[in-house]
Amino acid sequence: MPLNNQQKIKAPQWLIIKAVSAPIILGAVLLMLPPASRGGQWTDPLTALFMATSAVCVTGHTVVDPGTYFSHFGQLVLLGLFQLGGLGFMTLATTCLILLGRRLSIQSERTLTAALGKEQAKELRRLLYRTIVFAFAAEALGTLILMSRLIGSHGFTAGRAFFHGVFHAVSAFCNAGFSLYAQSLIDLRTDKFFILAIAALVILGGLGFLVINEFARFKFWRENRMARGRLSLHTQITVRATLVLIVIGFLAFALLEWDATLAPLDVSNRLACALFQSVTPRTAGFAVVDMAQTHAATRFVTMLLMFIGGSPGSAAGGIKTTTAVVLLFTTLAMIRGKRETTLLGRTISGQLVAASLSIFLLALAVLGVLYGLLLVSEEQALVAAQFTAEGLLFETVSACGTVGLTTGILPQLSSAGKLLIMLGMFIGRVGPLTMALVVGLKETRSLVRFPQEDVNIG
Repeated sequence: MPLNNQQKIKAPQWLIIKAVSAPIILGAVLLMLPPASRGGQWTDPLTALFMATSAVCVTGHTVVDPGTYFSHFGQLVLLGLFQLGGLGFMTLATTCLILLGRRLSIQSERTLTAALGKEQAKELRRLLYRTIVFAFAAEALGTLILMSRLIGSHGFTAGRAFFHGVFHAVSAFCNAGFSLYAQSLIDLRTDKFFILAIAALVILGGLGFLVINEFARFKFWRENRMARGRLSLHTQITVRATLVLIVIGFLAFALLEWDATLAPLDVSNRLACALFQSVTPRTAGFAVVDMAQTHAATRFVTMLLMFIGGSPGSAAGGIKTTTAVVLLFTTLAMIRGKRETTLLGRTISGQLVAASLSIFLLALAVLGVLYGLLLVSEEQALVAAQFTAEGLLFETVSACGTVGLTTGILPQLSSAGKLLIMLGMFIGRVGPLTMALVVGLKETRSLVRFPQEDVNIG
């Protein structure tokens, strides 16, 4: 039966979109105010909207330097926005309702189930509590580590070190990539403890709360496998895919940039920076090298990592690791002539394979359309050689993957170009599949079945 307008408004996809849109609008208004800028002037609406969208969508793309343009008030607004975007506005709102003793409505459970990617909502309350507690605990620990490094090795005062520690710890865990330093973390890249702490927070924030929750209940110390418990297929795929992608990114970056952007560093710092740059594309956006100076092959590998992104139920973007793994093993199964996709002794349903393929194709479609429109809107800049088409593609993939890595061309984009990048960040945050469901919410049941016929492919 087709959905009426009232049902469409209450659909989880619409609630997710509204939950992301509301803080963007509020954040843009706050960032426009004179107290938000260091010079005390009004910020133009496009700049404020761009920065608010980037913060809520935990992307990290900037058109002004947050550390020098915004005041402490403006920086706190950004901090609040990417904290909301990272943990999920609906997760925080529902947690507040639970603390007030109010019962979750069925619609609220549907919304959070869709947002978190969990099929059963029976443990929703416990999961939300653990999510919030773990997130704040990880951010607090990260703040202490970063603060101690800034005081001990970089001469920061306690107050300044605390603010910078909180800002970068939350930004890292939420995979936001915002930094108070003009060159991201390039000036701190010789401090291995600092950048590796940031990398650890990025990984924790990108694994997904469902995985972390499952690890918390897994009894590693038990010798008996039955008493130890079992990790779900989702967790096993997520952890293995994360490790494989980190290793691939590390080897690729080290080999390609060893005598290039990493050349000024000693061996230990080269290895630490290569590891960091393999972690940050999924999908934090911090950088310890100038991406514009890297090899084209390095940027290509980085774009692949940005497109894949993190894991479901996390602060990360991209098509997600599980989607990429399911599609990879489905392709391998087809090559081997198998009808079913199997992973670690389990069969993946055809419905899940179809959903993974839809996410992949929709992400490609969004990326292709936005890049094509950017080529049109930025034609004059391309002709004038202000930047290259390859650089524009890099920024598009970074925006759609909500990563934030940049070659530095964003401030040079036209107003139309900035609006397109904002659209890419927004779609990347709410998800290509969610956008497709919003467009085609009508549920139709065909009463007629047509005869089957094959077509030639390949």
